Amino acid sequence: MMKEDYLIRIEGRQEQDGEENAISLVTRGSFVQKGANYYITYKETEATGFIGCTTTVKIEGEDRVTMLRHGPAPSQLVIEKGRRNVCLYETGHGSLSLGISADGIKARLGSGGGEVEFCYLLDMNAACFSKNTVKITVREG
Repeated sequence: MMKEDYLIRIEGRQEQDGEENAISLVTRGSFVQKGANYYITYKETEATGFIGCTTTVKIEGEDRVTMLRHGPAPSQLVIEKGRRNVCLYETGHGSLSLGISADGIKARLGSGGGEVEFCYLLDMNAACFSKNTVKITVREG
């Protein structure tokens, strides 16, 4: 059982075909530091469309962020500076193979929380699919 003693705010923005969609979610979850890495874990809700799933965001400084979703719609996204990664993304209606390239990672995290913001480009069949920005703020509470 995870200790949900942190307040986690997730703001996401997706630009696709000239249109922009934004979501904002506030939830409770855990935040831990292991070595030089930070882990943010929270349960997905109906608002995200992934109810029953648990997501862990692993922040490795400003070079790499890995988002792991466990449950009915599992996925793993690896956002890494200077490298394009191919990841399997489960949509709930089937899975897609997507290319992911980091556009920027900023992490300001410490023992009591902080924030991480990362931008990445998704491509499908070598064509840009969307530009995504995620900002996660964590604080004790």
